[in-house]
Amino acid sequence: MFVVTADQIGSRSGPDLAGPALEQLQGRFGERLRLPVDRNAGDELQALTADAETALELVLALTRTREWSVGLGLGAVRTPLPEQTREASGDAFVAARAAVTRAKRSPVRLAVEAVADPQPAADAEALLGLLLTLRDARSEAGWELYDLVVSGLTQAEAGSRLGITPQSASDRARAAGLRVELAALPALARLLADADAAQERATAAGSEDE
Repeated sequence: MFVVTADQIGSRSGPDLAGPALEQLQGRFGERLRLPVDRNAGDELQALTADAETALELVLALTRTREWSVGLGLGAVRTPLPEQTREASGDAFVAARAAVTRAKRSPVRLAVEAVADPQPAADAEALLGLLLTLRDARSEAGWELYDLVVSGLTQAEAGSRLGITPQSASDRARAAGLRVELAALPALARLLADADAAQERATAAGSEDE
């Protein structure tokens, strides 16, 4: 399981973003979550999913705005699940709590943690950090092209929509690292899925040793 915990940056000096963000995330990801996106104490959000791709997309959506410190926790979740995410518990929630605390000191505002087998989570964090560093350097023009391409348009179609030539679209895509990111996303989702599976194996092995 994957738990995403996000804590608003600078909440004491800025507007409350948790309410609008909760609605946006629930609207976008709700059908892929095990429980509705929930609000913890104050300005903190939590989401629970069994799907690695959804967990990755949640992380990317939250870190893109640079308004959240994001912790991703991997591992077991106690069942049966309660009605609300904030009432759930288990290793993934413990890991997410540790991760969001550490993310507040991270240049990319993200940390990944696991309790049963920490190393695969650390590997995922290292590679996600590279992707987030690339995304942080992306210009507004690069994001415009990115959003059109991920919506389903070809690069040439996106360029036409933006009123630029195919060559300009190609140059903008290269500067924005679009191909690098789009090639990395499936691999990162698989890495997260493998890291989560490693938690199940480690937990099972620990139970056999007891």
